[in-house]
Amino acid sequence: MRISRRDMIAGAGALAAAPAFAAWEENARYPDPRFVILDPTFAKYQIREAGVERIFTGARWCEGPVWMGDWRSLLWSDIPNNRILRWDEATGQTTVFRAPSNFTNGNTRDRQGRLVSCEHDTRRLTRTEHDGTITTLIDSFEGKRLCSPNDVIVKSDDSIWFSDLTSGISGNYMGHVAEPELPVRIYRLDPKTGRATVVSSEVRPNGLAFSPDERKFYTSDNTPGKRSIFVYDVTEDGTKLANGRVFAYCEEGVNSDGFRCDVDGNLWCGWGYGEKYDGVMVFNPAGKPIGQILLPERCANLCFGGLRRNRLFMASSHSVYSLYVQTQGVAGG
Repeated sequence: MRISRRDMIAGAGALAAAPAFAAWEENARYPDPRFVILDPTFAKYQIREAGVERIFTGARWCEGPVWMGDWRSLLWSDIPNNRILRWDEATGQTTVFRAPSNFTNGNTRDRQGRLVSCEHDTRRLTRTEHDGTITTLIDSFEGKRLCSPNDVIVKSDDSIWFSDLTSGISGNYMGHVAEPELPVRIYRLDPKTGRATVVSSEVRPNGLAFSPDERKFYTSDNTPGKRSIFVYDVTEDGTKLANGRVFAYCEEGVNSDGFRCDVDGNLWCGWGYGEKYDGVMVFNPAGKPIGQILLPERCANLCFGGLRRNRLFMASSHSVYSLYVQTQGVAGG
């Protein structure tokens, strides 16, 4: 993927050192106590000589991390600051990739390596082409404007699945105030035809993920008073969802946000609020919590990256953390 001239100018210099917003101390000993084993089956995912690292701090609200393997870089959104940041694995430097970003939230890559982004301010889903130009994939449905696309994933058949919430139009902090024209939903978009269909409207969705075999689809339900993670069966033709049910309940006051699956089908979930919960919660395919990664901030979203997809990147309130684990993220996640 080539970068546009505007992006190169915006990202020309490394960001200045920022204040440490959250209490943080590097762990001097292994194994790292932040890797918490709740079930013995989780122990095999720990690399005892690897610890949690904070690779960046100084954002207002980190979201939508995506690994760009050909760049050896991580991109993520700093929504209220209206920018996308880029961390370079080789140098450890963070630069501005895109500003303004139209208050981008979720990001992913399609199977052709192009960046797909959820823009709050323009209320659209976009794709950054290999030459750096930006294509609008969808900004309306049945003649009405989308609310503010939130999170996005791409299936192996190239279809794009995204959640559409009101968080980008409910205030002027992560977008701008506007009246919703459509209900909160999950959509499936066929980029070849441009046709979108509603695949779920029964939950208040946030994060999205497919199981490794793409036969199950996960989303968080952030409806106040009944926060949980939902799982659906994907129909045989791969275009619809069926049999929606609760996969795991969130404890009172806890919020589940974005997540990704590893190759064993475990669901690694951004988790918070509160000292006992902030970080990542890991569920096995049966919905049992098997492990935690504790952070000093709520984790909003995460992704796997690095050369072998075994480095977990965790986008938290003000900072981004990483941890090498003894598993791999599902390809394309």
